[in-house]
Amino acid sequence: MADMFKLQVVTPDKEFYAGEVSMVELTTTEGQIGVYASHIPLTAIVAPGVLRIHEASEVRKAALHAGFVEILPDEVKILAEVVEWPEEIDVNRAEEARVRAERRIKDNAAETDTLRAEMALKRALTRLETRE
Repeated sequence: MADMFKLQVVTPDKEFYAGEVSMVELTTTEGQIGVYASHIPLTAIVAPGVLRIHEASEVRKAALHAGFVEILPDEVKILAEVVEWPEEIDVNRAEEARVRAERRIKDNAAETDTLRAEMALKRALTRLETRE
């Protein structure tokens, strides 16, 4: 059995997850990372992506949109702005958000905040990928 460590995922509203895990996978602004027990200390900015929580008997997925991660050898804390379990995601709403964001990026109108549209697209795609 793999070494286990503590994972805590907290949002402004609640403690989203707390438990013992063997691995955590998430996306940071520097790219995707996987964390095992005894990882070197690291602090990173979370980017939109699928959070994969490797428990003893299963892998759980959640849509993680933004925040910070603190990695210590025996514990990982994620301070998330928004994180959602697959069953909390409205697929139709996510698909509509994807279409809207793609249209804004494609139109490239002068008044369009391109960075905001790109982030909206990433969040929508993360939600849709989490539901797969």
